[in-house]
Amino acid sequence: MAVRENMNVMDELARAEEVNAQLRTQRNDRWYPGFHIAAPAGWINDPNGISFFGGRYHVFYQHNPYAAHHANMHWGHVSSTDMVTWRHEPIALAPSLEADLDGVYSGSALEHEGKLYAFYTGHRWFGEEIGSRQVQYLAISEDGITFEKRGVIIDTPEGIQDFRDPKVWKMGETWYMVVAAESLERRGQVWLYTSQNLTDWEYQEILFEDPDPGVFMLECPDFFPLGEHWVLLYGPMGTTPTGYTNRNAHNSGYVVGNWTPGQPFEPLTEYRMLDWGHNFYAPQTFEAPDGRRIVYAWMGHFVSPIPPQLTDGWSGQLTFPRELTLTPDLRVASRRIAELAQLRTETIDVGPLELGAYEDRVILPDGDLLEFELEVDLAHTTAERFGLRVHATPDGAHTLVGYDRTGQHVFIDRRLTGNGDRGCRAAPVNDALRLRVLVDRGSVEVFANDGEEALSSFSFPNEGKCSVTICSEAGTTAVGTLRIHRLRSIWDRDDGGASPPEV
Repeated sequence: MAVRENMNVMDELARAEEVNAQLRTQRNDRWYPGFHIAAPAGWINDPNGISFFGGRYHVFYQHNPYAAHHANMHWGHVSSTDMVTWRHEPIALAPSLEADLDGVYSGSALEHEGKLYAFYTGHRWFGEEIGSRQVQYLAISEDGITFEKRGVIIDTPEGIQDFRDPKVWKMGETWYMVVAAESLERRGQVWLYTSQNLTDWEYQEILFEDPDPGVFMLECPDFFPLGEHWVLLYGPMGTTPTGYTNRNAHNSGYVVGNWTPGQPFEPLTEYRMLDWGHNFYAPQTFEAPDGRRIVYAWMGHFVSPIPPQLTDGWSGQLTFPRELTLTPDLRVASRRIAELAQLRTETIDVGPLELGAYEDRVILPDGDLLEFELEVDLAHTTAERFGLRVHATPDGAHTLVGYDRTGQHVFIDRRLTGNGDRGCRAAPVNDALRLRVLVDRGSVEVFANDGEEALSSFSFPNEGKCSVTICSEAGTTAVGTLRIHRLRSIWDRDDGGASPPEV
């Protein structure tokens, strides 16, 4: 039986690779990212199995290799030696067994005894009347590329349908796992399991239940130490928008607290947003070899209007990797990793400048892979709003990244963006203003004040060269620092044709 199952796995992986390669030949690269991870073609969502193994960083992701919409969940795979130059690896996991026939869902991975252990959710769907069956599954790889499925390690709890997204780590001699679960009372919970051998798992407790009775699921939980405390990341489903918070159909945030194995988790903060943009979900962290806590998240969404990349043969990307730190007031700050500097090919120092009331100044006539460093002296600025118009095309379309002094918030405004859905997202910032802005062919990521707040959104420009303009509204703006870094592609040029063309 095991031999036949293995053959089924290999057949399914080979078929998926073949179809994906055909889809790749039809891919439109107008918005395909230059320095964000994306599939060669087809759909991508949650980052999975982020790990360091065999001298390489590994990022897996939810992947439909057959089309640019959510279905047929596999684990796609990329790897890197430095987190900034990547190559596409063969698809790692595919639906092939009774337990995962309707999807190899999200999970995590780690090294143990020279092998890479991957934990994922096997998904079956039996129709509206019966619903789903979700189990936690183990697969093991000796080379980080080819995996052997070992079987179900945690079966579906009685009466529970939504039970997924295992995240595993080790403390002392004990392995721990958190799993998302919707309780019988339709409450969003995170369950804690322990093991001594990674195969036999024992339920311990409900680690956390969202205090909002309307929240029915806490997807993609991640639990890790940061500073002297513990952070619980999760995606609450069923939230109600309040102010700038939870404006999307899918949002991600965190709670900071204290925890000791064998003791209850003691939250010290309320739920807080990790990212305030339009497109940030399912964050997953790992501890890098140098001790940094690094996070990736999915840029995309499931709801209408669906992103226009669907017509281009691909959809979705991951955020640029970020380092997480904890501030003294227990906020999780996220900064783009320092390795980003390795992608810089040219730096343009615009220098200090003063913008007059309602002045627009073009600071870059063209460019599509860019990093900006912007510092504004708020004490000597009278403008009500100021910012950068990025992805600006000759027809007037653009995305505005800026600061509103009246509302005291940093924002991404897509009202005039050329394609895709519109809307504005904002993060409260009421102190000094230092912005780091990453602009790729179809996305914008903003980090305010050393990453104390962040916003990530798609931005799909119209045809034509994309320029950048700095603007000031209803008053003057005192710019202390403005640097522009042109960036190279992250894709390995020996990547079998998966890289987009040079621009």
